[in-house]
Amino acid sequence: MELTTLIGVVAGIVAVVGAMIFKHISFAVLVNPAAIFVIFVGTAASVLNSFPGENLKSLGKLFKILFTKQKLITELEIIEMMINLSSISKTGGLLALESKIEEISDPFIQKGIRMVVDGSEADTITDILEAEITAMEKRHETNASIFASAGMYAPTLGVLGAVFGLIAAMSHIDDTEAMAEAIAAAFVATILGIFTGYVLWNPFAKKLKVKSQNEVMLKGMVVEGLLSIQRGDAPFMLKEKLLAVLPASRQAKILEQLKKE
Repeated sequence: MELTTLIGVVAGIVAVVGAMIFKHISFAVLVNPAAIFVIFVGTAASVLNSFPGENLKSLGKLFKILFTKQKLITELEIIEMMINLSSISKTGGLLALESKIEEISDPFIQKGIRMVVDGSEADTITDILEAEITAMEKRHETNASIFASAGMYAPTLGVLGAVFGLIAAMSHIDDTEAMAEAIAAAFVATILGIFTGYVLWNPFAKKLKVKSQNEVMLKGMVVEGLLSIQRGDAPFMLKEKLLAVLPASRQAKILEQLKKE
């Protein structure tokens, strides 16, 4: 479970509920079918009009990514794996790595090792693996933009809902009390639009982008490690090159873990 997402959603709801309590606003005003309808159905319609069905098929998977931790190979695992492969290539040559390919579950790393074993040029390996990373980034960018679009449309639809509410309020112009209640209800759509846009959809888009950047960084470490192995760099030098792309605090933790092992 990705606790930060769950805590963020709950905290956002608590913020709204707390504000209503402090302002002595009845929770009954939120039970507004028209406002709920225009925000959620309207946002869904806007997203459907913005993206092909092929892109929207992955929506369920995107929510899973948001609310579960990524099962990615870690920086430590990459460094340990590359050091091990480097040591094997030093003693048995690059062809000795072929026996290790099936032991690795990551298809990206498998592909890279196969190219190294086959004697592919460094430029060829770089071009192929970086092309795959770029394609992944574009897919992730499109996925994140689904939520970013929802975050852009929802607040505007909130204004639309408020306008509908005000139009309805004008029908009670002869009844001051009923008109006041209708005006208050009109702004529920605005609240829902702003809340869903800026507490849910836009932050969800940002989190997907951050997770994508993390995956890109890990794959970049793999590429650098494989090229280092192909060049015949010593395991120590390989380790230093991979550590260099990480923040100093993360480097210290990984070095400490490597010493323990």
